Amino acid sequence: MNVLVTGGAGYIGSVTTAQLVEAGHQVVVYDNLSHGHRDAVHKDARLIEGDIADQTKLQQVFREHKIEAVMHFAAIIEAGESMKVPEKYFRNNTTSTFALLETMLAEGINKFVFSSTAAVYGNPETTPIREDATLQPINAYGASKHLVEQVLAWYNQVHGFRYAALRYFNACGSTANLGEHHQPESHLIPLAIQATLGKREKLKLFGSDYPTKDGTCVRDYVHVSDLADAHLRALNALETQEKGKLIYNLGSQSGFSNKEVIEAVGKVMGMPVPWEEAPRRDGDPATLIASSEKIQKELGWKPRYTDIAEIISTAYEWFQKHPNGYQN
Repeated sequence: MNVLVTGGAGYIGSVTTAQLVEAGHQVVVYDNLSHGHRDAVHKDARLIEGDIADQTKLQQVFREHKIEAVMHFAAIIEAGESMKVPEKYFRNNTTSTFALLETMLAEGINKFVFSSTAAVYGNPETTPIREDATLQPINAYGASKHLVEQVLAWYNQVHGFRYAALRYFNACGSTANLGEHHQPESHLIPLAIQATLGKREKLKLFGSDYPTKDGTCVRDYVHVSDLADAHLRALNALETQEKGKLIYNLGSQSGFSNKEVIEAVGKVMGMPVPWEEAPRRDGDPATLIASSEKIQKELGWKPRYTDIAEIISTAYEWFQKHPNGYQN
């Protein structure tokens, strides 16, 4: 297929782009490079700089490259920041996505794989979390994605629009050539690695009084290459799935506390992670652990990386090869 990947110069988008190319698809990466990196784009993918709110440019790209499907990763992702400037998140993650969807509809493009988030669940009522759990986001980031899912459901009902909403839990790890380089960085594993390497001051651990085994937040970690694999499976399923509406959790179905992850990073690197306690951040649920039974049963997806030390090792190896990320 001819596939447009928005945000394909970013972390998860670049890994998915590489897998799409390897699977034989023709890929156009559409990214404004505000958070993405030109060097992260696969050499056989076409990179076009643009914003998803620019409907005129989107229309030109759709027509020129005969786009048949869209994978949508373009978003800002810092949940903590979203509780300080929610307007930024609703403008970028929600309103701009509506412009993308409207243009797709006008151009007759009817396959859409959406990068959603576990943050749509908020504080879950039960663990592990199933896809039919109540959606009650407690931060603006999660709410910005939830609104898009609501619109997608209406598009499906009214227009027969075919989509997959993939709710990932904590993306992590690296491939041999592609890794995490966010500006600013907000994910625990790269923050811990950078602090241990002296690339930043002490890691800040936000909150130690949560109702968890050691008082710190518990999260489900899923390797970025496993996430990419799920996107390709969802794209293929949209070709054959009758209702054209797929909603899946992407997680390993196991949880690690922040302190456990910090300890694991220290063991992998052979030195302790320098960290200090900081107050809780608004909008952080205590525990998020996925049930991914649905996608395993329906699409045959199963995470290959389940050991947290192995996941951390892949991230550390990438940082050793790319001490400044994608900045030469």
